Amino acid sequence: MRFEIMRLDEVDGSTVDSTVVEAASVNRIVQQAAAIGQRLWIRPAEASAS
Repeated sequence: MRFEIMRLDEVDGSTVDSTVVEAASVNRIVQQAAAIGQRLWIRPAEASAS
């Protein structure tokens, strides 16, 4: 499964950037963000058309 992870602006919560990652990478990214106090929004990524 893939997830879209969006980094959020500290002031207004708007999306600063986003990336799509495999589920195995989510934990590492969340831990890194928590270590520096960064806000994230994580949601399942849209399935690509086959």
